[in-house]
Amino acid sequence: MSQPIIIDTDPGQDDAIAILLALASPELELLGITTVAGNVPLALTSRNARIVLELADRRDVPVFAGAERPLQRPLVTAEFVHGKTGLDGADLPEPTLALTDGHAVDFIVDTLMQREPGTVTLCPLGPLSNIALALQREPRIAARIKQIVLMGGGCFEGGNITPAAEFNFYVDPQAADLVFRSGVPITMAPLDVTHQALTTRARVAAIRALRTPVAEAVALWMEFFERFDEQKYGQEGGPLHDPCVVAWLLRPELFTGRRCHVAIETQSELTMGMSVIDWWGVTGKPANALVLGGIDADGFYALIAERLARLRKDL
Repeated sequence: MSQPIIIDTDPGQDDAIAILLALASPELELLGITTVAGNVPLALTSRNARIVLELADRRDVPVFAGAERPLQRPLVTAEFVHGKTGLDGADLPEPTLALTDGHAVDFIVDTLMQREPGTVTLCPLGPLSNIALALQREPRIAARIKQIVLMGGGCFEGGNITPAAEFNFYVDPQAADLVFRSGVPITMAPLDVTHQALTTRARVAAIRALRTPVAEAVALWMEFFERFDEQKYGQEGGPLHDPCVVAWLLRPELFTGRRCHVAIETQSELTMGMSVIDWWGVTGKPANALVLGGIDADGFYALIAERLARLRKDL
């Protein structure tokens, strides 16, 4: 049976590829997409999610707009990475698919309260504002969530928006703190893993060689997205962050990791949003997350290519 999931996202080229990977995988039942402000403001993340669904010819998946700002701090965005639309790179038409009526947080809460407990997985790919608001609005959902599998944080890799913090946690550190203290089972794909999954020329070429509209859009997104990290790190290719979340659900054997205690810094402006990961168990605090530390990058990209080949062959 397919695993029901909700993707909470701020697309973002890598978010878009994660959504496509989920749509192409029969093991997963995408109940809906909830959008949050992050890489770009909410109006654009909501637009971009619908563009991705239309690209995949999946107008049946509802999209709910959510939090337009973090819980307590001003919104920080990342157009300098993703471009002014968040999906720069591929020239795709404006969506005709409408947003579904209702707020993302209500959809998350209602879905979890109506479904069998322990069956729905939440997949946050951006700031954790919607997830935290849902937990605040209805604390009973914490016991009903099967697991939260998210992209965020960093251990030995450090940060990518500040020296200490990864972008998703930095944008809404109070939300991340609430989620990691919720007691919900968490699997975390930090920068340490995603920076091993680089969009090399050969990997992009393998995607483009599928010769479908979806594959061409993905190749163009990869080429646009990677330019920032290539310049920053002086390497070939850039990290493909968010698809690691979906790939772990599909092929956990592609990853290694360990259970750790994770805390989020919410007080110091110097280290705001830092994920303090007790990788070596020095604090004695109980583990609250499975922190991924390694990835079979070739297997990861092979999975993406195999699944993307299933989308829109006839168009």
